[in-house]
Amino acid sequence: MIQSILVTGATGFIGTRLVEKLIQGQNDVTSLIRKGRKSHSDSKSIIGDLTDSNLNIPIEATDCVVHLASHTPLEKNKKILEKVNLQGTKNLFNQIKDKTKSIIYISGLGVYGDPGEKIVDENTPYCPTTDFVKIRLDAQKFLERNCEEAGIKLSVIHFGDVYGTGGWFYEFMIKRLLKNTFRLPKNGEYYKGFVHLDDASGSIMSILENKPKNESFIVSDSTPTTFREFTNFTADQIGLKHPGGVPVFLAKAILGGDLIKLLTTSMKVSNKKISRIYDFQYPSYKDGIPNVISDLRSKQLLK
Repeated sequence: MIQSILVTGATGFIGTRLVEKLIQGQNDVTSLIRKGRKSHSDSKSIIGDLTDSNLNIPIEATDCVVHLASHTPLEKNKKILEKVNLQGTKNLFNQIKDKTKSIIYISGLGVYGDPGEKIVDENTPYCPTTDFVKIRLDAQKFLERNCEEAGIKLSVIHFGDVYGTGGWFYEFMIKRLLKNTFRLPKNGEYYKGFVHLDDASGSIMSILENKPKNESFIVSDSTPTTFREFTNFTADQIGLKHPGGVPVFLAKAILGGDLIKLLTTSMKVSNKKISRIYDFQYPSYKDGIPNVISDLRSKQLLK
């Protein structure tokens, strides 16, 4: 079924691929982008900044708003995080509350904190341990309260670490592996959930098509693995050395405490719920990484 969709963060890592898929599905797509950015040529574009209290989104109605726009844990300033991730969400909602039937809010697995040995699923209580995640959760709770009052359906997606031909996987891992400068905090001995970019965007498409009512979904592949195993497998695909480790205090000094805490927290998750409505193209990182490396080679980006 063709739908009208408004996408925030449409020029970002996940947003770019999602907009492509939505347009391929012949949906009517509008991208909210900042000045100076360019979205897909077949997408309508609205220039605007979520942090602007005078934000204007001139649409009459849309079936769903997919809210991807967010600062990452690389941002160390709490006030900036609040301005973008929380106040930006409030500004967005105030603009679309009378114009949309549903919202899909994108978040991460950090909301579950440190679960220890428990397998995390959608019934696991939230227990955020960083400012970044607490602010993201505050934005989610704001949407939950206000969507209920406005009669808007809300779906929340908690993604594992999304990898693909851009984003952190290429910019922070591949490039540094090529230069032999990539290092693993705590030697990478912690479990992570990973998801290929195509499965991240594909799962959003599936939720759009199934139109669930006020539900949350964990989206990660079916193969929990340690960050070391994931990294070593990636290096093997390119024919590079396995990276060494780095003390946590040094990693925090470079990348910030929130990011390193989120990275080094071990977590195994269940994707049973999302798998009921979506078939993963890459159920394991061992399927997905060779696909990404092949794409990078075809683009001559492994130099």
